[in-house]
Amino acid sequence: MLSSSYTVRIACAIFLMLTFVPGCLQAQAPVFTHDDTLRGTITRERAWWDLLYYHLDINVDPAKKQLSGKVTVQYKVLEPYTVLQIDLQQPLVITQVLMGKKKLTFTRDGSNAYKITLPQAPARDAIQSLDVYYNGSPVVAKNPPWQGGIQWVKATDGSPFIATSCQGLGASVWWPCKDHMYDEPDSMLMSITVPEDLMDVSNGRLRSVVENKKAKTKTYNWFVGNPINNYGVNLNIAKYAHFADTLHGEAGTLDLNFYVLPENLEKAKVQFKQAKLMLKAFEYWFGPYPFYKDGYKLVEAPYLGMEHQSSVTYGNGYGNGYRGRDLSGTGYGLKWDFIIIHESGHEWYANNITYRDIADMWIHESFTNYSEGLYTEYYFGKEAATDYVVGTRRGIQNNTPIIGVYNVNKSGSGDMYPKGGNMLHTLRHSIGNDVLFRDILRGMNKTFYHQTVRTEQIEGYISKRAGRDYSKVFDQYLRSVKVPQFEYYYAGNKLFYRWSNIVSGFDLPLRLSDGAGAIVLYPTAQWQSQEPIIDKPIDAKYLERMYYITVRDTAQ
Repeated sequence: MLSSSYTVRIACAIFLMLTFVPGCLQAQAPVFTHDDTLRGTITRERAWWDLLYYHLDINVDPAKKQLSGKVTVQYKVLEPYTVLQIDLQQPLVITQVLMGKKKLTFTRDGSNAYKITLPQAPARDAIQSLDVYYNGSPVVAKNPPWQGGIQWVKATDGSPFIATSCQGLGASVWWPCKDHMYDEPDSMLMSITVPEDLMDVSNGRLRSVVENKKAKTKTYNWFVGNPINNYGVNLNIAKYAHFADTLHGEAGTLDLNFYVLPENLEKAKVQFKQAKLMLKAFEYWFGPYPFYKDGYKLVEAPYLGMEHQSSVTYGNGYGNGYRGRDLSGTGYGLKWDFIIIHESGHEWYANNITYRDIADMWIHESFTNYSEGLYTEYYFGKEAATDYVVGTRRGIQNNTPIIGVYNVNKSGSGDMYPKGGNMLHTLRHSIGNDVLFRDILRGMNKTFYHQTVRTEQIEGYISKRAGRDYSKVFDQYLRSVKVPQFEYYYAGNKLFYRWSNIVSGFDLPLRLSDGAGAIVLYPTAQWQSQEPIIDKPIDAKYLERMYYITVRDTAQ
């Protein structure tokens, strides 16, 4: 998902650099609450059980703007314990919890966490399930997808147009779940009942549609055969038109399905051709699409778009760019549809490789930001891609670190998008081997296939595969707001150089040119000289283009 703060920052940086704009100021340090801890921590009431399966079986009532039904939660016991945490955000309420036919007692802890008490501690490795019943009117999204919830809006013909979006806010804003990213179900069934003249499109494959003639409703049964993160689960309800295609990809034949409002069908058949182009490019860079079993869907929604797993949502107006704008200012961002490319890129980085804690949200957004450049490179060449990536720097603020606060559901700076993408661009050129860099990207998606991960795992993997410890480089770009400065001067026939404005131990090799035979410098915080003589002057523009650094000739 593209951060709203990122787009605000771009506007601030470009148009109001010399003007006092409250929205561009660094926010005050947040104050965390008991609710934040319950939401963001792997509590004891979460840690003892491992999610296996959800069956979400609900009725959606557009007229009353209400949800009602149940979720079946199946899990494996890791350690015997008797209290289990399920999350559901107000004003929705849990009405009863059953284990088989037995009613279980439960209490609410804080605003949104429910503690369910089992009759006795189950044995280790036991498989159990609960039916959690709930109902109510969920939070209405104020500014989706950034301030999410559920939307109850109208299509142009006046019919209901309903959608969910909940990254950060959490899936518990519309259904009861274990609302922490570290644990995903292995599979999920979604049975969504809607008025008979509407269609629900959710994740995975459509198993069946059941007509409930007496109630004048239909139940759409969607099955997800892969692990799925909680915010990736979605509802999309409208009078959809449908068309389909297939991709002969790296892992076989991939089904492509598209759902749009009827009046946009012909436009979608043209614009959505980019989905196939995207899949070809990203399979090249990242490896096979991670969800062949569930297929790929692009679904029109009443908001900009979101990376819902195998059910990517789209609301970019059937035009290229980001709402018709190029976020890089280079022109290349108008050659493709930002939402199709960016949100689908998250199928690899967000849905396949998923952060365990939202403090590590850069794992989703930095790689997906860089995927925009890689898509550009695949179709328009490496120079065009570099132009695009460097162009996105105008959105960087460097006011707070990219890494957020752990265990309280707090993500870091919106710089995780352009700065994070430029960090990866920097690492790529420091490694100096595009074949290896591509292999690292593909290897990540294989090594961490369908897993939740921590920042340290990603950092360690890249360093190991690159054959160099880049931990201090990650510290520089992820945990500080300093932009490294390469300082140099010539004295006689020697080049003197060093790093400044760096974290302790910063160690980023610089390649003075591209390709084989390039001279590589290994600057430190101390002045050092280079021999033999470098006969070409330092190309500051080249270095600043290939690395997210500043360059200064101290002799000038």
